[in-house]
Amino acid sequence: MASLSTKKKSFSYNVPSSMIKEFSPSEINELQQHFQAYDVDCNGSIDADELRTVVNNLGENISRVKLMALINEVDLDGNHTIEFNEFLSLMVRIRNGTAKKSGMAKIVKKTASQYHVKGSKNDAAGTQHAFSEQEKKAFSEHINFCLGKDSDLLKLKNVPIDPDSMDLFTSVRDGTLLCKLINAAVPDTIDERALNFPKKSSKKLNIYEIKENQNLCINAATAIGCTTVNVHNTDLIEGLPHITLGLIWQIVKIQLLAMINLKNHPELVRLLEDDEELADLLKLPADQILLRWFNYHLKNSGTDRRVRNFGKDLKDGECYTILLNQIAPNRCDMKAMDLQDAEERAAKIISDARDKLDVPAFIQPSQLASGDKRMNLAFCAQIFNTNPGFEITEEELADFAELFDDDDEGDSREERVFRMWINSLGIDDMYVNNLYEDLRDGVVLLRVEDKVEPGIVSWRKVNLNPKNKFKKVANCNYAIVIGKGMKFSLVGIGGVDILDGNKKLILAVVWQLMRRHTLNVLTLIGGGKKADDKLIIDWANETVTDSGKEGSSMKSFRDKTLANGLFLMDLLASINNKSINWDLVNDGATEEGRCENAKYVISVARKLGCCVFLTWEDITEVKPKMMMTFVASIMHYVLSKNGSVKGETKR
Repeated sequence: MASLSTKKKSFSYNVPSSMIKEFSPSEINELQQHFQAYDVDCNGSIDADELRTVVNNLGENISRVKLMALINEVDLDGNHTIEFNEFLSLMVRIRNGTAKKSGMAKIVKKTASQYHVKGSKNDAAGTQHAFSEQEKKAFSEHINFCLGKDSDLLKLKNVPIDPDSMDLFTSVRDGTLLCKLINAAVPDTIDERALNFPKKSSKKLNIYEIKENQNLCINAATAIGCTTVNVHNTDLIEGLPHITLGLIWQIVKIQLLAMINLKNHPELVRLLEDDEELADLLKLPADQILLRWFNYHLKNSGTDRRVRNFGKDLKDGECYTILLNQIAPNRCDMKAMDLQDAEERAAKIISDARDKLDVPAFIQPSQLASGDKRMNLAFCAQIFNTNPGFEITEEELADFAELFDDDDEGDSREERVFRMWINSLGIDDMYVNNLYEDLRDGVVLLRVEDKVEPGIVSWRKVNLNPKNKFKKVANCNYAIVIGKGMKFSLVGIGGVDILDGNKKLILAVVWQLMRRHTLNVLTLIGGGKKADDKLIIDWANETVTDSGKEGSSMKSFRDKTLANGLFLMDLLASINNKSINWDLVNDGATEEGRCENAKYVISVARKLGCCVFLTWEDITEVKPKMMMTFVASIMHYVLSKNGSVKGETKR
């Protein structure tokens, strides 16, 4: 097995004398290594955030309340963390059969089966990280399928990846593979002209070029909806297994679920239940639509089986066997159920899907048979994407014609931008799938307000789990009251507008929250100088002028000259004169030229380290809201780097 070097400070775990009687020295050493897989910062204890990382890597997504309940099962001294001696006590109970079969014991048993990667001889105290060998193999196969013929990656020898080796963790090092994977998930997210590739005079990238690629990867991943709060460029350069696999999974999940909606598959209207309206189906996230689809086929088969999750309900393979037979009865038989061994049965199901339905499945038999939620979700999505198994007639399509009318394109882009911004805030146990639907009960809106202005929400006034319309309206009304207290312009907007999912008004509220958050951050890191639009514009103009670009400036965020992207190029170049390859920049005189410039400048900004959410259309159309956040993000990057506002003393 190839080794994977990971740097981590050492910590000497205390072993109580009572435990020395329970475990041999070699067992103690192995348990220390197991514990260190949880103890990310190596401070001798496992806290809720570290446990969340482990649980997420196992395909689970649980609330902080449940996380603390897991810790409390083991926490003997009541300090809300798990120390090594407490971990050993749990291991004794597991060994003796007295531990609860669920809870922490279940988590520990699952992680015990993971693959351990030892650090290099230069790493402190035999550092190692744990990860799932089967997950590594599955993702390697998926990347080979999607990117195995990419000419750039072939030249860099980043593909093909040997699924049985450690190739995956070295292939992601220079950032190019992950950036390409993001574009496979959401096309055109990254302008690949902004990527650093080895120059003819050099066979490889230097560390600064690699870091820029990883910055671009992380910021682009954030922009498409990945949670990257604890992901840093050095983590990906070092190939930390749990970080790398966690990010790859998020990208792959977005890729596989992207097309599972009524816009792309109008035949999904068949999944409407008798007591539902179309809006009820529209608000369902893609994974819930997948379960509906799966159960639709199960019902049509005449079986009583139903799928309620992507874990235990699928592990015996029966539902998969029925599904494939329903989709293609002449090609997929029911013989898998004749196999007694669970993994053999799973292998037959996967083989049928691949060979008879052309499903590019990367799930491993052991993952299907063990009820791996991540991999089963991916497998179901791949089956749906290649073989949905039903169609819609022209008559049915006419009945729902209004559904397929395009929404206002600008509003759709804003909804996506604001949704991604909210998700980037890293609010515990909260992920917005649909801005209009997920804000309707008021709770999400209140949590965002409290994030933007900590302490502004009095949570005793909030119905955290509103079950009826009146409680939801009360929450929404309270959110509007708080917004007015923040001096937002909310004339004519009431709580009922939020509850009704009024798109224009919801966008207006969230935009003001995004703007306030941006200005608050700039004020905080700018030494207390109150930030506003004028401050940002003046800073941008002075920064460009001081770099020697005398004739380049912006009048406002509505300045139509911004459409060609040239001032934004000058601004980035003034921060890092090597950031722009001017051979790739045109004069922006044509619509096509402006489009190319806009795509390029967004990716360059992300490469430098700016977290931006706008689209290239926002630049070419000079959308003032998005232009403000873009320039502010560049300013934020510079302030964070230098600690002061350039030119502030002049004012």
